[in-house]
Amino acid sequence: MKKYLIGLMALLLLLGGCGADGDSGGEPTAFAQISQEEAKTIMSTNREAVILDVRTQEEYDGGHIKGAVLLPVDEITAETAQAVIPTKDTQVLVYCRSGNRSVTASETLAELGYTEVYEFGGIITWPYETETR
Repeated sequence: MKKYLIGLMALLLLLGGCGADGDSGGEPTAFAQISQEEAKTIMSTNREAVILDVRTQEEYDGGHIKGAVLLPVDEITAETAQAVIPTKDTQVLVYCRSGNRSVTASETLAELGYTEVYEFGGIITWPYETETR
């Protein structure tokens, strides 16, 4: 019974996580989902972190988190990501309106090799200050 449980735990560890296996030779690609409070703490303590808004230009113009860079989810490629994220190990905090597009964007960034991607949901529940253009 003990061997069965150990085997089951190992299998769960291999299959678990919030990332997916990409086309990176079978290596897992992952990002972390964090709370908005955790995101705010990172923003306050790491001035090098990139706050990535993956909504549309119109949504961004209507209000965004201070310091956020716009890169719509449908426009994320290796080239566009490299233009706004300095290195693959830069902390990237990703949000959208409700949390759906930010998950997609985070998966894409992880598949592109970014290793410090943190998804924190949507601006509609962001309890902190925002700014408009």
